[in-house]
Amino acid sequence: MANQKGGVGKTTTASNLAAGMAKAGLHTLLVDLDPQCNATTGFGVAPAARHPLVSDAPLAESICPTGLANLFVLPGSRSVRDVERIAAEARSGSTVLASHLAGGLSAWDYCLIDCPPSVGELTRTALAHATEVLMPIQCEYFALEGLTQMIEVIRDVMAEQPGRLSFSGIVLTMHDASLELTSEVEAEVRDFFGEIVFETVIPRDVAVSEAPSHAQSVLDYAPRSRGSRAYTELCMEVRDCE
Repeated sequence: MANQKGGVGKTTTASNLAAGMAKAGLHTLLVDLDPQCNATTGFGVAPAARHPLVSDAPLAESICPTGLANLFVLPGSRSVRDVERIAAEARSGSTVLASHLAGGLSAWDYCLIDCPPSVGELTRTALAHATEVLMPIQCEYFALEGLTQMIEVIRDVMAEQPGRLSFSGIVLTMHDASLELTSEVEAEVRDFFGEIVFETVIPRDVAVSEAPSHAQSVLDYAPRSRGSRAYTELCMEVRDCE
């Protein structure tokens, strides 16, 4: 999940998609690469004192269960030193970091990485070791702001490792059908990006915002809510795209 703009629903989408995959019986890991650690705390897991990706210990020793069957979290760290070290090791081509990302995540049916809101080394590192990138876009005026730079970074990674990374698609979040602005933004995004925009849109729904405070996904917190239905449909659409 990547977008250099903050507040667009990256963590929310990563967390609820991960929950949806787990509910489908898929062995799923959510990797928190954002120093804010919201993907970690959103499932009631404590941030790590040191980020597992800069440790010499096997990743398996740091992976934490959630309250949901089949769903596990690799917790993030709020340590500025660890964030800087991950970035430095990514630039240097560290074998420790590469082996963690290449080998430690291969046993899972799905591994979703929640990236920070930037196009820095943390996001580039995630893209370099991912097979697909999904980009959430908020249905507001500045939705397209900065996307050109993000897409250029994705293209650079694709060029460096041809055939590895693909663009899964763009998902529209915080969608309010009653607002004319929402319709205008959706039309503009769909007109510009075409088929790579998912049909499913994620509505504004208070249940989606409340769920993390209960250490749950919206699928468990409010299974009959509009947000839960939307994330279930998005999960199905993501799987159908494979």
